[in-house]
Amino acid sequence: MKFVVAIFVGLFVWPALAVGVDEQILADPVQEAQARSIMKDLRCLVCQNQSIEESDADMATDLRRVVRERVLAGDNAGQVHTFMVTRYGDWILMRPPVNERTWFLWLMPLILLLFGGLAARSVMRRNSTMEGAVEAPLSAREQAELDAMLREDEG
Repeated sequence: MKFVVAIFVGLFVWPALAVGVDEQILADPVQEAQARSIMKDLRCLVCQNQSIEESDADMATDLRRVVRERVLAGDNAGQVHTFMVTRYGDWILMRPPVNERTWFLWLMPLILLLFGGLAARSVMRRNSTMEGAVEAPLSAREQAELDAMLREDEG
């Protein structure tokens, strides 16, 4: 029975612990939901692979406070994102935009896939030519030497 309870806790309760805890939340539930939605799109500058909503870092707490202040001031998601990008650069966005500064970032998976495909094709071609290669027959002298060696082994 303890095993079932442990699985229940692991599957259903543990993810709830991944949300940063704030002392102050917005009084208006609609504005708080909007702020949390924005927080999911912003990267924690300390944790790097967590959104500021999930992080417990002090910096993430400060950024959550700033997001709430901006939402309370009437900013929409785009305005908050613009504000944060102006301060911290595109890197703060969990999904960076496609522009001239981020083309390399977005094209790298395609480039790696292309090079991987070319390398695989090269290896497959090399293997197929080795399989289809016909060995040259032994010359008369080589055949005689081979026969002599085989007779020595038998005798």
